[in-house]
Amino acid sequence: MERRLLSETELTAAVSTLNDWNVDGNAIKCGRKFDNFAASLAFVNAVGELAEAADHHPDITFGWGYADVLLTTHDRGGVTDVDVALARKIDAI
Repeated sequence: MERRLLSETELTAAVSTLNDWNVDGNAIKCGRKFDNFAASLAFVNAVGELAEAADHHPDITFGWGYADVLLTTHDRGGVTDVDVALARKIDAI
């Protein structure tokens, strides 16, 4: 992957192919709901494994029944192809 910053048009098109992701400033964000804390934690751990494999680490906030994931490429100042690729993998969890 190039870590190429996406144009606004590319970003809009990419987000439209993802499952409940939205543009949030210079990032993309999704929120997931779960039945309990254990399910939220299992999701976060699965995201963590994907992030480690991709060497690209999201910001994650979670608690009882929820997890929010924020993806951006800090050194590019916005959303890149790497963020979209990781979002697709997260959608597959």
